[in-house]
Amino acid sequence: MTLPDIFESLESTPLASMIQESAYGFPIVVAVHLLGLTLSVGTLLWVDLRLVGVTLRHLRVSEVYRGLAPWFFAGFAMMLVTGAMLFTAFATLAYGNVFFRVKMAAIVLAGANAAVLHFVTQRTSPEWDNAARPPIGARAAGLVSIALWVVVMLAGRMMSYTMFSAAPPP
Repeated sequence: MTLPDIFESLESTPLASMIQESAYGFPIVVAVHLLGLTLSVGTLLWVDLRLVGVTLRHLRVSEVYRGLAPWFFAGFAMMLVTGAMLFTAFATLAYGNVFFRVKMAAIVLAGANAAVLHFVTQRTSPEWDNAARPPIGARAAGLVSIALWVVVMLAGRMMSYTMFSAAPPP
């Protein structure tokens, strides 16, 4: 079975039909996706800005992270579930869209950036956790995270403008 065959199978599921054909399926799923984005990236931004040393300098980096992590993980879970639902409904259009590929690549890179921060840079965090300006590795991780999530948001927005130009909107 080829990828186009798999994508066509996804698009013929009851979930895909609900999103494609119902009056409220698509708008509700997109709204929840955007709420998840707002919750996730909005709270993660505060962690990144603390890593960069721009804001919340009176708080330890670990305190900011622990306080906001449940929120950005909940938002990310919302984005993951609703993004998968949207992909199910429009898999062939998404796969062929350059902005979808850019968005997915940026998400993978953001995950890799977070992994490097947690498994490499934070090994020395007891030395700098309370510093108003963390070391260059932590600051770089914060800046890279911000840049990648901006790319994710812009690419996601551009998907809306380009995916449905050849096909009628749902």
